[in-house]
Amino acid sequence: MKRPQNDTAGTARTFTRRAFVVGGVQVGVIGVLGWRMHQMQIERADEYRFLAEENRINIRLIPPARGLIFDVNGVPLAINEQVYRIVMVKEDAGDVEAALARLQNLVALDRVTIERALEELDRRSPFVPVTIVERVSWDDIAKVAVNAPALPGITAEVGLSRRYPMGSDTAHIVGYVGPVSDYDLSQIDAPDPLLQIPKFQIGKSGVEAKLEPTLRGTAGTKRIEVNALGRVMRELDREEGISGADVQLTIDSRLQAYVEARLEGESAAAIVIDLENGDLVAVGNAPSFDPNLFVRGISVDDWTSLNENKYRPLAAKSVQGTYPPGSTFKMVTALASLAAGVVDAEESIYCGGSTEVSGTRFHCWRGGGHGNITLHESLKQSCDCYYYELAQRVGIDAIAEMAKLLGVGVRPEIPMSAVAQGLAPNKAWKTETRGEDWRIGDTVNASIGQGYVLASPLQLAIMTARIATGRNVTPRLVRSIDGVEQPTGLGETLGLNENDLRRIRASMYDVVNHERGTAYGSRIIDDSARMAGKTGTSQVRRITMEERERGVTRNADLPWERRDHALWVNYAPFDNPRYAVSVVVEHGGGGSAAAAPIGRDITLQAMFKGTPPLEAYPSNVRGRIAEQQERIQQHVPAGGMTNDRA
Repeated sequence: MKRPQNDTAGTARTFTRRAFVVGGVQVGVIGVLGWRMHQMQIERADEYRFLAEENRINIRLIPPARGLIFDVNGVPLAINEQVYRIVMVKEDAGDVEAALARLQNLVALDRVTIERALEELDRRSPFVPVTIVERVSWDDIAKVAVNAPALPGITAEVGLSRRYPMGSDTAHIVGYVGPVSDYDLSQIDAPDPLLQIPKFQIGKSGVEAKLEPTLRGTAGTKRIEVNALGRVMRELDREEGISGADVQLTIDSRLQAYVEARLEGESAAAIVIDLENGDLVAVGNAPSFDPNLFVRGISVDDWTSLNENKYRPLAAKSVQGTYPPGSTFKMVTALASLAAGVVDAEESIYCGGSTEVSGTRFHCWRGGGHGNITLHESLKQSCDCYYYELAQRVGIDAIAEMAKLLGVGVRPEIPMSAVAQGLAPNKAWKTETRGEDWRIGDTVNASIGQGYVLASPLQLAIMTARIATGRNVTPRLVRSIDGVEQPTGLGETLGLNENDLRRIRASMYDVVNHERGTAYGSRIIDDSARMAGKTGTSQVRRITMEERERGVTRNADLPWERRDHALWVNYAPFDNPRYAVSVVVEHGGGGSAAAAPIGRDITLQAMFKGTPPLEAYPSNVRGRIAEQQERIQQHVPAGGMTNDRA
């Protein structure tokens, strides 16, 4: 059927209008697209090119190699070892949990590791690489590398981690490193960008912590190219950082190992100072711990075992612990009294076994007393009543002043953790800190190193060093930094009367070398190494009158924590002092029985630069010493101490 002519014409007109509209729309769209393309490609080409380049190129920090720590002979105490780790960049990984699941199919990851990784990824910026697991095997690294296309944002790296070859022997001195914590960051005003790197290791204790800026070094940078999936394609360039400075300590690792072995089985500390320069050649603490446990991530069981041990292996007793110094403090009271002119060295003071002061009775360790006794004999036999009388004459302020001059109550400046200040109390101190008046009984107690007086083993060694030399010997722990020698602790003269010092030294000599001396059993027979010393026993409990009347309970019959502390100080050789030694055995009982033998053995080890001959010991102990030496030498590294301090 044929359409009418007018219908055909109308249809044509309608089609023409529609075509015109559609065509116009198309032309408009094309025009907009063309304008947009012109804007993006011509007008804003540099901006988009920059954005594209930024998305393709990542800049990452390169942690520097941490400075090494050596002993005085160049023996490594803290080193870096290569470790393999697997890291993830959150923004490149996409679905983090899915990526970890794929990784888990290749590498053994326990639940705790995954949870820690997820927590760390949430805490960090999405572009920061986060360590998922470290110390993995080469096989695990190879698996990750082969499956890299299926693991976007996940890469294998070779890094450095700390290791301590001497283990527990130097744990309290060198300290250890660990991952940066939120607490660490909160203590720093302007944190180094390096500290933002997850699991970046910084010093947590000891030299590692105190010399952190010196040991850390400066970060480098590297530019890497990644594809759209976040896979690292190649490294474009890098700028290496600056390694941390190497540090040489004054510690002699062989003597240090001996000291640790000799203290084994005790809760104790010992210090050895070289009197020629103030160098700390040994700083012993027992028991100790393995610092490598903290670097790798200490387990709950290991932490609990260390933290709940009543002997406190984590505490550096040598510098942190403070104890009533007991009779080792009598040299301070004697020197203060001589300097003040309140006593003549030849004057006799009567000891009847006790002294009554202001209605309170103060007892001597010898119940029957010592009779009439001079300054020399009072130190040799450690008479208490003699010092009760001196204390009332000279007063606490003079005693405290002398104590500080000799190093008690003054914090030593060494790079170890929580170094204690100790306490040399005076009248003003008690008023300011306790709001009470000082009493004469406080002075009497302080005269024999009891009451408020507190000293660390390090301070007792400093005190002994200053008495032995008459100089202001100060301890030095760092010998050099990157080969630059650090100032010695030789010290200037103290300004004390040399005749007074000679009297004290002669008395200390007889403490050890006279048959009536309190440490005669721990004497040294070798004339070239004879020592002068002083025993000390400090009470940790109050002995009541009732107990004295029925008989004072022996230390051996008391619980360990209620026994007296045993203390000892000495220097040697007597005629040409080279080393000062202090020993504190917590709850060890008497200083002459528990601490003096340890001090004697350590002194001989230092003097002979290794195992001393048995002939240096009294004949009645040589058999036991031979067995002891054989046992300890299994722990001490091969080689000997050095005589070269240049």
